[in-house]
Order: sequence, then C-alpha cells, then structure tokens
Amino acid sequence: MNARLYGVGTDVCDLRRIAQAWERHGERFARRILGPAEQQVFAARRARSPARGTAYLGTRFAAKEALSKALGLGLHMPMSWQACEILNAPGGRPQVSLHGALAAWCAQRGLALHVSISDETDTAVAFVVAEILETTPDPSA
Repeated sequence: MNARLYGVGTDVCDLRRIAQAWERHGERFARRILGPAEQQVFAARRARSPARGTAYLGTRFAAKEALSKALGLGLHMPMSWQACEILNAPGGRPQVSLHGALAAWCAQRGLALHVSISDETDTAVAFVVAEILETTPDPSA
C-alpha cells in the first residue's frame, strides 16, 4: 500500500481561554466541542482535577481545528465539532474517530488520519496529517 499526502494541519490553543469559556458556558461549551465518548472521558478527568479537564478539552479543541485544516474544510460541512472525536487507543495513542457525513467524505477520498496532541500548563497543541491510501497491485499476483 502506498500513501500520498493529502493535507497537514496544526493548531495551538491557549488553555486559559478554554478555562474562561468553561466558566462562562459550562457544560454547554463542552457539549459543543466534544462528542459523546469524549464527554465521558472529560467528565472523569474533570472530576479528578479541573486542570486535567481543561487540558483535555483544550487538546480536543486544538485537534479538531488541526483536522479541519488538514482536510481543507475549515469548520464547514461535512466537518463539524461533533463529526469527529479524538480518542485514545488502549496504549494511549490518540486517534481520530469520524462519524456520519465526515466519515463518508473521508472514506470516499481514501483518507487515513494521524493525530498528535500535547499540552503544557497554559498551552495545547495538535498536529494532524491526512494521507490518501492507495492500493498497489501485488507484484507476486
């Protein structure tokens, strides 16, 4: 299988702004940004530590912004906050989970998505690479 680059996106998020948005809008803000599975993780992390909850919300915000840039869609349909979730694989590696029209849009184009996220005290950063997977004929066939 070969791959070609489709797009790259990055985003840096100020976690202080995320905390302020949470203070102003509370759960409504989290529900706007996070999908159902992400909301469960957010609630558990926030219950353990408000700072961990803020960092989780900020990294997901940044990752979705980076994804929208890598796909070249911005936050326009089929891309939306709810159409994708950034969830951790069992080993902890973040991965993109797509839903609905965005999943179909990416599948139509044969896209594979890779995401990296990180955070520090006041900053979250995310980087997304979208690649087009191409099947090549098996030379032994």
